[in-house]
Amino acid sequence: MTGGVAKKLAGLGVNWVREQARIVGKHVGNYVVAAGGEQYSGKRLLIATGSKVFLPPIDGLDEALASEFALTSREILEIQAVPEHLVVIGGGVIGLEMASYYKAAGSQVTIVEMLDAIGGPQEPEIAEVLRESIEKMGITVLTGHQVTSLKGNAVSCQKGSDKKVIACDKVLLSVGRRPVTEDIGLATIGVLTKRGAVVTDDNMRTNLPGVYAAGDVNGKSLLAHTAYREAEVAVNHMLGVPDKMVYNAIPSVIYTNPEVAAVGITEAEAKRRALDYRVEFLSMRYAGRYEAENEMGKGICKVLFDNKWNTILGAHMIGNHTSELVWGVDALIAKGVTVEDIKKIVFPHPTVSEIIREAVFSKDKEI
Repeated sequence: MTGGVAKKLAGLGVNWVREQARIVGKHVGNYVVAAGGEQYSGKRLLIATGSKVFLPPIDGLDEALASEFALTSREILEIQAVPEHLVVIGGGVIGLEMASYYKAAGSQVTIVEMLDAIGGPQEPEIAEVLRESIEKMGITVLTGHQVTSLKGNAVSCQKGSDKKVIACDKVLLSVGRRPVTEDIGLATIGVLTKRGAVVTDDNMRTNLPGVYAAGDVNGKSLLAHTAYREAEVAVNHMLGVPDKMVYNAIPSVIYTNPEVAAVGITEAEAKRRALDYRVEFLSMRYAGRYEAENEMGKGICKVLFDNKWNTILGAHMIGNHTSELVWGVDALIAKGVTVEDIKKIVFPHPTVSEIIREAVFSKDKEI
């Protein structure tokens, strides 16, 4: 993938400077960046430094990383042998995906998650089915456990008075990421940050004229596809093309088996906003293709509807092929398509996407 991007950049005549860069100030109306002993200046500046792995204060972590007993999501993909026993610290997106991959490759896998559920900010019904599916694969899931130390070839964790020591070959540290804003010279020109992220508006502008930020560095949605779109919005604004970023329709996917896909707000968020909404629950077996390809599958679909505007607020699904259909719900939310207009859309049959049609026509059906 990166090779393809590099080739495209070269074809467009982009000068790719592969050096550590730092903003050094402003001169004659231009922002100045230093890299590799050279200086580059321009009237506009796009900050896209991404994010880095968050390193929590765990006793022995530094030593474990130095000895390669503990690995981050980057190093775990470079190891030459499948570990006999892998402990994954963190039951979020990356942790679950890597746990599933290494279990399929032959590892014994244990996930240690500090929260009471896996999968991050998922609907609780989705998280429950996901955990059941992960455990059915033979992966051990410990929720509500905090890792206290990494010593020798073991991970120590604790839940209340219950303490565990888990012997293992490798540890994957997967407890989140943080925007890269340190040591890039933001203070030299006065770029505003909040909680370690660059503050941007819906045009991706910072507090300084001509300075933009896109991707993980603004801390809004740490997803690659969000970064692509933010960069497009930023460049369009630079060129005077009307455009703005919309964050209420950003799809997310967990590439486990089964997949988890979501877009829009959760029910908890709808309650927090005091919205007038309704929920439709359906088994994914309402979609003929899902039933044919996932015998006895327990996939579910949860769709939130706005009663005031008769539109979709959010959709949350677990089941194979959901990653391929979530973009359609993304478009329906982003464009504010009403339920009555969705009913007029012809969904191809048999496809898993028909679950959205079923949800739209459903009236308080039970799973």
